[in-house]
Amino acid sequence: MKKVLSVMLVLLLAVSFTFANGSKENQQITIEFWTHEDAARQALEDRYIAEFMEMHPNVKINVTRQASTKLIELVQTAFAAGQGPTVFNLSINDEYPYIVAGRVAPMDYEAAGYKDAEEVKAAYLDGMIDPVTYDGEVYGLPLELTNWCIFINKKVFRDAGLDPEVDYPKTWEDMVELSQKIVIRDGDILIRRGFDFRYPYYLEAMVPMVEQLGGQLISDDGTEAIVGEDAWVTWLTFMQQWGPNGLNLGSPTYTNARSLFNKDNNDIAMANTGLYQESRIRTENPDFYNSGEWMVVPFPVFENAVKDVAACYYGHYYMVNADADEATQKMAWKFIAYMLSHGEEYLENVDLIQPTKALMESDTFKNKPYSDVFRKDFERGHIVYYGAASTEIQSQLRTAVESVMLQKVDPKAAYLELKKNVQEIIDEG
Repeated sequence: MKKVLSVMLVLLLAVSFTFANGSKENQQITIEFWTHEDAARQALEDRYIAEFMEMHPNVKINVTRQASTKLIELVQTAFAAGQGPTVFNLSINDEYPYIVAGRVAPMDYEAAGYKDAEEVKAAYLDGMIDPVTYDGEVYGLPLELTNWCIFINKKVFRDAGLDPEVDYPKTWEDMVELSQKIVIRDGDILIRRGFDFRYPYYLEAMVPMVEQLGGQLISDDGTEAIVGEDAWVTWLTFMQQWGPNGLNLGSPTYTNARSLFNKDNNDIAMANTGLYQESRIRTENPDFYNSGEWMVVPFPVFENAVKDVAACYYGHYYMVNADADEATQKMAWKFIAYMLSHGEEYLENVDLIQPTKALMESDTFKNKPYSDVFRKDFERGHIVYYGAASTEIQSQLRTAVESVMLQKVDPKAAYLELKKNVQEIIDEG
């Protein structure tokens, strides 16, 4: 009798396990997916999402799209309230603090189609997975690798009596001289700018300018902030002279130059932006895209540069909320893997680079207009600074720049305040 009861108990447990396991596989899962706006990318992603839900009828994916700067704030607020999205992507310098704080989950390698961390790294260009590797585990996969070069509207150059093929800026001093020739003002208001900076993104586009002059954001040993007084003061002086209280060539108060460039309205000659801009021109203004009246040139250097440094490259990495339950996390990594299984289509239609070795060697990449310029600038650049306090440091850089440009603060005083504040940040970290 005991033997019969034992057999029945084993069978009952087996049935229970099978039922439980099956119900887990088929349980309803909701994935809250937050990403930055991109009209061209959205069309692809909406299709991939629909396909994934058709393959997994138990999965519902809700999408939230916001402007990239707004998304940074929303994700930060949501995690602080314990209501972060299931899957999200931000620039690595804004995401890395979530890894350090334990707010995002390590990869489920099997669900994403890999054996282990080393196999993930082997699939990508050297170093591309390093920013999301922590204590030996991988915490994200790159939606895109981005570096910025200089887009030029040839018509605006010619309207100012310049030859874009010859006169394009090689140095930041050239950029000043050209902008002075191109600029049109109504009183103090800029009607047409030659060039203007990507002001929200100081780590990506302005720290390299300091590095060209021999400065550093953080010392090699990680103990000193804002290294190289001469380099930092020279750069802050340059920014002050660029702004409305100097030569009046640009300002953080104006519409981002990148946002204006595609319109071809004779209001901006040059913009600092990435390969993705090509698809945005093609989508928003196909006549301009097909006209041949735009070109891309490398990131400039100062005449007295001691280092040849291009704009930093950065990645938007898909990550998964560590608070999600195990089944949801597994499905989230399956979803991410499916989204990223279309690398050539992303590049062909949206001009986004998912930095796998296979894609970078493909004809699809090599045939992109000016892909050689971006590839060479990638080799001159390095990954953007990322760390537990990268968002705070970016904010301090913004304060320093706006103080010299808009408030007439002495560049030396701005440097000292910047150094003090960033030093306190890294000391606390």
